[in-house]
Amino acid sequence: MVDFVSLLGVKGGPAIRPGSNMPTSTLIHIDGKNFLVDTGLGVSRSICDQGVELNEIDAIFITHMHSDHYLELGPLIHTAWVSGRVKPISIYGPKRLKHYWRAFLDSMVDDIALRIEDEGRIDLEKLPTFYSFEDRQFLSLSNINIRVMRNLHPPILDSFALRFEWEHYSIVLSGDTAYMPEMIDFADQADLLIHEVMLSEGIDLIMNRLGHEDDKLRNHLLQSHTLAKNVGLIAKCAKVKCLALNHFVPDGFAEFNDEDWLQAIRRHWSGKVILGRDGIRIPL
Repeated sequence: MVDFVSLLGVKGGPAIRPGSNMPTSTLIHIDGKNFLVDTGLGVSRSICDQGVELNEIDAIFITHMHSDHYLELGPLIHTAWVSGRVKPISIYGPKRLKHYWRAFLDSMVDDIALRIEDEGRIDLEKLPTFYSFEDRQFLSLSNINIRVMRNLHPPILDSFALRFEWEHYSIVLSGDTAYMPEMIDFADQADLLIHEVMLSEGIDLIMNRLGHEDDKLRNHLLQSHTLAKNVGLIAKCAKVKCLALNHFVPDGFAEFNDEDWLQAIRRHWSGKVILGRDGIRIPL
C-alpha cells in the first residue's frame, strides 16, 4: 500500500445532520505504519473503509479534548480488542485523556469482565499506554519524527498542532486553532498542510439553525478558529506545496458550496488546494 493521508472526517463540531460530513479524524499511512490523528464519531467504520484493519493502527494522537476529536477513542480501542487485537497501542494527547479512558472502562465494566471470563480475552485496560503531549515536544516513532506545538484554541489550553517528518517529506496538521503567526514557521515548506477552516458568513447561520440566544458559541467560534482567508495566508507565507482544508465550519448547509470556500482561500493562496471530504485519500 502506497503512502497516503486520508481525511476520514472533516466536519467541524460534534453535531451531524443529513448531508453533513462526520467529525474529525485523519489517517496517515507511512512506510507501512498507520497513525491516527483524532477519533471523532464514525472513525472505526471510516478506517475499515480505507482497507485498514483496526488491529493495524500503530499509534493514536488526540489533539485536544473537544468531543468531536476523541468521542470514539474508547469504542475504537474496544472494537479493535473484540476484533482480536492483543498488540499494545500508544496513545498521545492531553493529560486529561487518561481520565476519559478510566471512565470508559468503568462504563463498560460488565461487558469487559464477561469477555475476559467467557471468551478468554486479554485485559482491555492494559492494551493502551498513554503519553501526555508537551509544547515543543519532539517524538520519534518508526523512523518518523513528530513535532508538537501548542496552538491557540481557547478556552482549552492543551490543544496541539502536529508535524510529521520522514525522509524528505513533511505533513502538518493544524488541529483546532485560531489564526496564529507561529503556524507559519511550524508549517514552513511542508509538502502538505491540513488546516481547519471557517467562513465568517456561516456563523450567523449556525446560530440560527441551533436556535442559540446566548452569544457564547458565537464568541467561541470567532476566538478559537481560523477564517478561510487567513488559512490561505498561512499557506502562502509558509510556502507549502499543497493545502488541504479540514474541520469545516459550517458544514452540511446548502447555503454554502465549494466555490464559497475557494473564493475565500484564494484571497491569499494561489497554490494547490484540496477541499476535504469524508474518506478522501491524498497520495504522498
